Amino acid sequence: MSPVGQEKPGRMGVLIGAAMVTYFLVALEIIIMVSPFALVFYSVVHPILDGLARSPSTRWLTAFFLPHLLMPPTRLLARLRVLGSGFFIGGSLVFLVCAGQVYLGKLLNWGVATRGCYRLVRHPQYAGLALAGAGLTILWPRFLTLVLLGLMLFLYYLLAYDEECRMLSRYGETYKQYRDRTGMFWPRLSTRPTPLHPLRVQTALLVLAALFGGAIAIGFGLRAYTVAHLPLARLGQIDVITLIRAELALAQEVLSDVTANVRVAERLRLMGGDNTTRVLAYMLPVDYVMQGLIANTGEEWQLFRRHQTVWMITDNLLHPFAHIQRRPMQHHGMTRAPTSHDEQIMQRRVIFLEIRADHPLTTPQTDFAINNERTPRFFVDVQVHTHELLQLKDTPSGHEWGGGLPMPTF
Repeated sequence: MSPVGQEKPGRMGVLIGAAMVTYFLVALEIIIMVSPFALVFYSVVHPILDGLARSPSTRWLTAFFLPHLLMPPTRLLARLRVLGSGFFIGGSLVFLVCAGQVYLGKLLNWGVATRGCYRLVRHPQYAGLALAGAGLTILWPRFLTLVLLGLMLFLYYLLAYDEECRMLSRYGETYKQYRDRTGMFWPRLSTRPTPLHPLRVQTALLVLAALFGGAIAIGFGLRAYTVAHLPLARLGQIDVITLIRAELALAQEVLSDVTANVRVAERLRLMGGDNTTRVLAYMLPVDYVMQGLIANTGEEWQLFRRHQTVWMITDNLLHPFAHIQRRPMQHHGMTRAPTSHDEQIMQRRVIFLEIRADHPLTTPQTDFAINNERTPRFFVDVQVHTHELLQLKDTPSGHEWGGGLPMPTF
């Protein structure tokens, strides 16, 4: 079996480059979705995600494994989210600095890059991209992104291995001495030289399988941990979830009165009927910036219409929980009726969804099984002190992007 590193570098580079572009297109969905190009992007990506979501065997690829809509319910998940921003920013900076160094070296004819970051690591650009990719996967945690990250890491290694074979062929002992004293993707901890063994196909496939298997296992583990710690409560036929755990008691109190309203009760009677159907209610501020991912509650909550792409992305990176923690009417500079700030603070929006499953929904946590069908039905606005019903409005069956495109559920 011939070594992988002896394949033609041009063809390998094209294939690996295409795979990397595919990864970043999927991972950058979080950025593109708040830009004016969102509709063009989803016209291409939507059929792919929709096709995966149609089959129970592949639907898990479109699901999310970490909190995105809610405040991370544990310190572990909160710290992981902060690490996501840190990884993305840090990895991007490493890549840009090293790219600048490489092009400067070519301009000044320095030969093999062994200065700056390359003094510590042989492939700091790939290390930076891998770190940024890990950060993006935490920021927009679809299983598909996680699986593609595993593929990307594998391809980075193949590309680095191929480059080293060519460098050894071109520079001989000079490059060998540099390689022996420098780590491949992180600084070397030992002074003992590491020979560059031929990478055979069987070994490459085993490494790829291990990366895929490890990534999927970590993803499902994090998802199970997240769902087990969600701020959930059961109230009769309704399961209620809040952005933060501190509001759960308030949500139960408000819903007890809201569900007694004749118009609300009439709609609830049309939802459910057996143990495989439940009503899930999200309680959140009336102007919560990401409510459009739960249901289509109005054009003002379609993120791509904001035309504040740079601000929203920067704010999300540098202040991961600000969109949840900041008071109403401060979301990205938005203001809307009612004009009284005090009135806005004292209101909550409750969005009711119908959850259908092919198994009994015995606990609130089972509402979040990957293959469940989620259908938004209506929402109400409530005054939290008096429990007065201020508005009741039916919603389309999808969220702000329309159709059945899977979006975060927690």
